[in-house]
Amino acid sequence: MIARRYQLTKEAVGVVARGHPWIFRDHLSSAARVFADAQWLRLVDGANRVVGYGAYEAEGAIAIRVLRRGAAPPDAAWLRGALARAVAKRAELAAATDGIRLVHGESDGVPAVVVDRFGDTLVVASYARGADAIARYAAHALPRLGPAEIVGPARDVIVRPVHRRRGDAEDARAVRGELRELGRFVEDGEAYAVDLSAGHKTGAYLDLRGLRRAVRAAPLAGARVLNLFAYTGTIGRAAELAGATTIVQVDASARALALAAAHHVGDESRHRFVQADVFEYLASADGAYELVVVDPPAMTSRAAQVPQVLAAYRKLYALAAARVAPGGVLVAACCTSRVERAVFHRTVGAALGPQFTRARELAVEPDHPVAFPQADYLKIGWWLRSS
Repeated sequence: MIARRYQLTKEAVGVVARGHPWIFRDHLSSAARVFADAQWLRLVDGANRVVGYGAYEAEGAIAIRVLRRGAAPPDAAWLRGALARAVAKRAELAAATDGIRLVHGESDGVPAVVVDRFGDTLVVASYARGADAIARYAAHALPRLGPAEIVGPARDVIVRPVHRRRGDAEDARAVRGELRELGRFVEDGEAYAVDLSAGHKTGAYLDLRGLRRAVRAAPLAGARVLNLFAYTGTIGRAAELAGATTIVQVDASARALALAAAHHVGDESRHRFVQADVFEYLASADGAYELVVVDPPAMTSRAAQVPQVLAAYRKLYALAAARVAPGGVLVAACCTSRVERAVFHRTVGAALGPQFTRARELAVEPDHPVAFPQADYLKIGWWLRSS
């Protein structure tokens, strides 16, 4: 792709120099208005020195995603190197699971592109049109780059559309093998299913691995568990493996709950699936549970909407607190970077009240590295209710 010249403002040059991967719209000059969405740019400073290359976005807070810093253009050799470095960092994780995020966007030096491995399938997605070419290259290159014990056999490689602001995304397509509806991966010896055709993200939440492990290790023998925003029920399955005998899973998606019932249940008598809006469900729910898991969707990607999101969190966690038995646990999750970590924990603490204490915070998974502030999106707190 031909990169057009664009002279950065002094503030934007500083952003690139500091290594931040995004140039926000308020750092642009009016000259940027002539560029089309997804146009690649050669970024120069006031002395006409090339300081990097980027991809332009016509809408949203992010105006330019920095592809590569310095004078050298983003070529195939650069991209192969970035992919190989990302994969190499997953070697230790591959010993425990074949459900791995091989490439995590800007935090792995591959802007706006993620690659998830689900067993013998790779799913590649780009989150900006300017990164589509990078995603296509990654889909073809990764199976050859290996190593096989990390990347896997890659029998099927799927390039999958994601939500975009401008226009409709292309249909998912297989660049290798076939376009399957269902994938699988094994994590700590347990098999999980993935909705490859219509599931959230690339089909499953690999970033919740730490939560699945924490729930599976919890003392839940004979316990009652309420799993809110359950999606495909992997957390509910972890609770069953920990010995829980009553597991109520609530989600608005009938499709997700059907997959949960078909693939993430050992003993059917322990599970109950409820298709409902979680807020409406909690408003009329009764009963007490030894573990309540609350993992809502992002709700927003816009800073201006953060006050409304925090108000929704206050309502949600206050309702959920009433369902926690004395001595029980509430897991509170947030998956938007727009809500800062400290703000989220304060908001949850105020909503839960003095009976609850945050005992710990789960660490970010190693295949979801946080290389810059806006990449710190997932927060999970483990709150104990007093007896």
